[in-house]
Amino acid sequence: MSIQFSFAQKLSTYYLIRHAEKEITDDPNPALTEEGRERAENWAAVFKDVQFDAIYSTNYIRTVSTAEPTAHSQKLKIILYHPTKIDFRKFIKETKGKTVLIVGHSNTIPGFANSLIGREKYNQIEDDNNANLYIIEKSRNSISDKLLHIN
Repeated sequence: MSIQFSFAQKLSTYYLIRHAEKEITDDPNPALTEEGRERAENWAAVFKDVQFDAIYSTNYIRTVSTAEPTAHSQKLKIILYHPTKIDFRKFIKETKGKTVLIVGHSNTIPGFANSLIGREKYNQIEDDNNANLYIIEKSRNSISDKLLHIN
């Protein structure tokens, strides 16, 4: 009888960002400003050495427009999600062992990060801050998280 052990753990890596700078308007679904479009392109450059398996975005012009340059450069389709209706257990199961980009909002990305790490750590992002990058790595036995500010 032979017993085999598998020490390889599937590492799931999540990159979370808020949408880039949006137009200030009464429209609840505004587009990005020129500065926002530049930031979206910059995110693609920041992520050029990260091989994503999936890119998630809320269904708003500003979030999809932020995700598009990275999705285009990696030849991935954007998967739309609803920030308050997402089933985190299902999401974590579906993304196990994958590297994922998640684009959301100042009031949803910190909560998404908190749900992934299993505790309340991150607060809502200030309205003038579009530069936070949350990186969360999960394996069966450990979770690590960090917050970077990318200009």
